[in-house]
Amino acid sequence: MALKRDRINIEVFGPSAAPEPARNDPARADAAIRSLARLIGRQIAREQFERKIALERRAQKKRPAGEDA
Repeated sequence: MALKRDRINIEVFGPSAAPEPARNDPARADAAIRSLARLIGRQIAREQFERKIALERRAQKKRPAGEDA
């Protein structure tokens, strides 16, 4: 089956007339910031762990076969 590329239509809406008090809630903003910071921290930790494992694997490959730790 051939790949068919669909076009994405974006509709732009103006600001609503009704007030949105939930958007300006500082507690909600703090929770969102903490969630984002947690996700970023996990990603950084994951990348550091992967680099550490890669370095250990390279060190294992360089070590002679008869030498055990």
